Amino acid sequence: MGKIVQIRERLMDAAATGTRVYRFESGDPNFSLAPHVRDAVGAAADAGRTHYIPNNGIPELRAALAHKVRTRNGIAGVTTDDVFVTNGAMHALFVTFSCLLRPGDEVIVPDPMWTEVVENVRLAGGVPVGIPLRAEDEFAYPPEAIARAITPRTSAIFINTPHNPTGAVLSEERLRAILNIAREHGLWVISDEAYEDVLFAPATHVSVASLAPDYAERIVSIFSFSKSHAMSGLRTGYIVARDPVLRDRIPKLLRCTINGVNSLAQWAALAAVSGDGEYVRAMGDEYQLRRDLMLEALSGIPGVRPFVPRGTFFLWVELDPALYARLGVSGADELSSMLAARGIGSAPGDAFGESCADAIRFAFSCSTEMVREGSAVLRAVLLGQA
Repeated sequence: MGKIVQIRERLMDAAATGTRVYRFESGDPNFSLAPHVRDAVGAAADAGRTHYIPNNGIPELRAALAHKVRTRNGIAGVTTDDVFVTNGAMHALFVTFSCLLRPGDEVIVPDPMWTEVVENVRLAGGVPVGIPLRAEDEFAYPPEAIARAITPRTSAIFINTPHNPTGAVLSEERLRAILNIAREHGLWVISDEAYEDVLFAPATHVSVASLAPDYAERIVSIFSFSKSHAMSGLRTGYIVARDPVLRDRIPKLLRCTINGVNSLAQWAALAAVSGDGEYVRAMGDEYQLRRDLMLEALSGIPGVRPFVPRGTFFLWVELDPALYARLGVSGADELSSMLAARGIGSAPGDAFGESCADAIRFAFSCSTEMVREGSAVLRAVLLGQA
């Protein structure tokens, strides 16, 4: 199991014995379903909508998602036939890479990056090629480094904005520069937009496919209900793909891997995407409060340099050797283990790539009360006062 899962298991075991724990390792929104979404699940069950459903998703949901990406994401010309409902965004990544990659194909990815992205590349026979992100560039994906990494085996450029784990949000200018590189080399662009609705002003989200209608068939966009609508347990995501070959291959993998996403979850997703957005905005306000609480707690600690996230519910923190010496640990990995022993969740930097050993990620997706209390405890530990 990965390091994040190992820490999660330790914390859950500790909580089962009555120990107070702070779930800063977990990227699972603590919010309940919006009332209208919860009602939609019950209504669908009462109506007997619990049987096999169309392979690519129920028509009502696919039509609503096509409308959403046209009007909200600005991706022109998307039709119901371009939308494929998946068992969450991770399944969407698995399906996409499995459809696209041949053994040995290279996929350029940010480093650090959510671990499962590179694992899904490898599962499809591909080779992830990491591009280090730097604090001095606000952890933005550097086009020049992407261009230098391209080889005859490069198949795709993977984009994730807002970015897990750093919370960086790519500007339209940066996205256009990456698109130009993809065009020049005839590469696929895979855009993971799972955190599109978790943003902090003045940051805005730009879907890369909205910038290139003439390159639409080479861009695959991936979305999720887990983060935007706190529906992580309902496992609902979707792919937008315009290429005819992909539109032929994706249904085959959907059929052989899941045979359709849970029917009740799809009716819930329809209610979520059709809502007025008030509940999503309220969650965003609460995330901003939590972000600011955690940032304040980690400010002014020698050897601790938090990056102010523009999106997501993660705080990425770079660490100096002076901190390790003060706390008597060898590095971020041992620090993360020490924090877990004290009931504080985290994810060490090397869980996300090869260029970020001296970093650690904290999540503020748990309750505001837990963030407030746990951040104070975390500060005391990092100062060597607890």
